[in-house]
Amino acid sequence: MVHAAAGGGVMDIPGRHDDRDFESWLAAREPALQRTAHLLTGDVHSAQDLVQNTLARLYLRWEQVRTADNVDAYARKALVNEFRTAWRRPVRRVEQIVELVPEEPAPASPEYDGSREAVWRFVCTLPPKQRAVVVLRFYEQLTEAEIADLMGISVGTVKSQSSRALAALRAALPDHPEITGEEAGR
Repeated sequence: MVHAAAGGGVMDIPGRHDDRDFESWLAAREPALQRTAHLLTGDVHSAQDLVQNTLARLYLRWEQVRTADNVDAYARKALVNEFRTAWRRPVRRVEQIVELVPEEPAPASPEYDGSREAVWRFVCTLPPKQRAVVVLRFYEQLTEAEIADLMGISVGTVKSQSSRALAALRAALPDHPEITGEEAGR
């Protein structure tokens, strides 16, 4: 929808959808997408870029997306696919220029503030594929089959990546007293 310049009314542009439905969904689900993106990337700014790129793709396909059986699952899959594409890219893409700039910036997500940084830094030491499996399995609480479907890999690969990730984290745990609570005489 585009606001008419003279009367402040709204006029339809052919091929465009009603943004209110997307905005309503976005207001409810963006914090969860931001949290998942932060866990995947290990960096708040990279997470914001990842979510922004994902939301841009979802917005362009919103008419199809909103009729999906589970819009949240569709969005999470789009986010993970965007993350997978980014880790395979040898060079970062150039920012895409848009025709219209939003009138107001998106509000900061109050539900997830990036706390517990020691744990996230620890998880971020994992390779991207293992990190994605750990985030989806233990933070998003998806099943191995759901992760396999989401990432386009076999259940066996999910299990092996999870096993390797947990083994690596266990082996490195003694080197991280801020996580074990054994620092400063605790």
